[in-house]
Amino acid sequence: MSTPPPLSQGFGYGIVVGLGFAFSFGMILTTFVLKRYNYELQTSEMFSTAGRTVKSGLVASAVVSSWTWAATLLQSSAVAYRYGVSGPFWYASGATVQIILFATIAIELKRRAPNAHTFLEVIRARYGAVTHVVFMVFGIATNILVTSMLLTGGSAVVTSLTGMPTAAACFLLPVGVVLYTMFGGIKATFLTDYAHTVVILVILLMFAFTAYATNENLGSPGKVYDLLVEAAKRHPVEGNAGGSYLTMRSKEGAIFFVINIVGNFGTVFCDNGYYNKAIAASPVDALPGYIMGGLSWFAIPWLAATTMGLSALALENNPVFPGYPNRMADADVTAGLVLPTAAVAMLGSGGAAAVLVLVFMAVTSAMSAELIAVSSIFTYDFYQTYFNPAATGRQLIYMSHSMVVGFAVAMAAWSTALHYIGISMGYLYLLMGVIISSAVLPATLTLMWTKQNWAAATFTPPLGLLCSLIAWLVTAKKEGGSLSVATTGANNPMLAGNVVALLSPLIFVPVLTYALGPQNYDWLSMKAIRKGNDHDLAMAAHVDLERISREQRRAIETETEEQAKLLKASRIARWLTLFMAVAFLVLWPMPMYGSGYIFSKKFFTGWVVVGILWMFCSSFAVGLYPLWEGRKTSIRTLKAIYMDVTGKKGPPKHVEVTEGEGSETPPEAVSEKMMKE
Repeated sequence: MSTPPPLSQGFGYGIVVGLGFAFSFGMILTTFVLKRYNYELQTSEMFSTAGRTVKSGLVASAVVSSWTWAATLLQSSAVAYRYGVSGPFWYASGATVQIILFATIAIELKRRAPNAHTFLEVIRARYGAVTHVVFMVFGIATNILVTSMLLTGGSAVVTSLTGMPTAAACFLLPVGVVLYTMFGGIKATFLTDYAHTVVILVILLMFAFTAYATNENLGSPGKVYDLLVEAAKRHPVEGNAGGSYLTMRSKEGAIFFVINIVGNFGTVFCDNGYYNKAIAASPVDALPGYIMGGLSWFAIPWLAATTMGLSALALENNPVFPGYPNRMADADVTAGLVLPTAAVAMLGSGGAAAVLVLVFMAVTSAMSAELIAVSSIFTYDFYQTYFNPAATGRQLIYMSHSMVVGFAVAMAAWSTALHYIGISMGYLYLLMGVIISSAVLPATLTLMWTKQNWAAATFTPPLGLLCSLIAWLVTAKKEGGSLSVATTGANNPMLAGNVVALLSPLIFVPVLTYALGPQNYDWLSMKAIRKGNDHDLAMAAHVDLERISREQRRAIETETEEQAKLLKASRIARWLTLFMAVAFLVLWPMPMYGSGYIFSKKFFTGWVVVGILWMFCSSFAVGLYPLWEGRKTSIRTLKAIYMDVTGKKGPPKHVEVTEGEGSETPPEAVSEKMMKE
């Protein structure tokens, strides 16, 4: 923003550093409590998989939190400012279907490879080392792109609101995340994801009620509607029906929709973080967790952008608007500054403070998932696979911690460099599909199709990347006359690159598979993936591994029963996810797009009301339901803490571990042990 920042630098440092350390302290305390009262020792398995026992409510809140990037709030508001009401819907629907469709992959992953730590282990089990390395490169590229977007978008907002130097924001935003991720592993990210999600939902509902109920300059959907009609008269939108901001018929919006769909397939299906959450979920909770998470997430960008992007349009002719009487500069819109500008226009410095907290939550929660994803790749797929196959639990934990710190420092430096060479969050958001989406189809078919052979899986991603880069740069050169940040970042070159990246594998995979002979895979090598060896950590802590993370329950539930549940969930997932994808991409938006309908005042009011009601449903699903689902564990833990603090009864003593080989404790013996306790 060209106007002076509404908050002081001190306030910025207080939020970025202070909140980060507060969350770190909270997670360190939680990790201590879980270890003392719930037998949750921080083994390498626990660090990466949370014992594979996370319930659907917490899975849903974690999916919502890690899919709520800074870009979710900032980029969706930017497309609302540019294209009107279509922008928020195109953003939300174009990024919800991937999470819903991923539920099918999550179920297949748990069926085919119940002991996997990362998706890349599954690739290696089926195709071997070369294919493994190819997908490792694409997986890490995904994590780099996502983290770059988080830090460039987050730091731009922090700088615009407080005047804090961008480099300082890039380096300080990850500090708290690194601390709590190191101490708590993926369980910490699940718990902090929950806290972050609740805060984000509360702030967004506050903004919605301010814009559509209480603000003196706006105050109702009808008033916002009238102001949007006036805005369209002052500067009609090229390519929109009637030049209106109040129509789904938007040419540029539709181009963004396609880019958005393609890019987000890459960032879900190639990001190890989403597979980590599927692995951490208990078998029966993976499907409802992902479906509930996807549906809950839809309301966040839809309502956030319908509120903040349209409020910025409605208020830009009002003296309260920062920079009045000028419109926002295009560079500021691309950098994601529509949301903070609208918040300052509506609520002054209070709005700026709320946005700062909101963006901090979005950046840190999504970044913790990226840190775990990268650390698990380097720990299990790189270090244990190629350097130390006999690594102990202690060595694996040390590697995980080292990678969390190393990746955070590297990404802070990289994001600072991107800022100084003029590449913003909006550019990276459009670019991500070009780079990574060629790996989506072969990655999916690894779990879904027995016939995809080694050549198709290995060569399709790099060939698709080569084709997408050519399509992107040739289109940019042809349309813009030269290659620069401005010409390569335009919609048409990005559209060409994204579509070629996602669709070229539809040619490469069948051609390579049938030209060289299909594989006819039997899935056995995936089932042979084994858990990490954590007996050294358990011995040092004098803890019985059978009691960690409810291993008793897993011993009692036979694999046959588990597989039967997963098979049933798999059948449901395929039809349910397909129907939801068609509903979000075709049945809902396309009739309004095809007809060129311009919203009436009543229709717009209903549109806003549905968004607010959907957000309340999301709040129940990912805010209240996880508390209800975990009520028994919470009550038991609180009772144990009370008894311990008052001195009436200490925590149960750990059971000593004895070394030696032997078969797993039979279920009958475990049942007897549980009955005695």
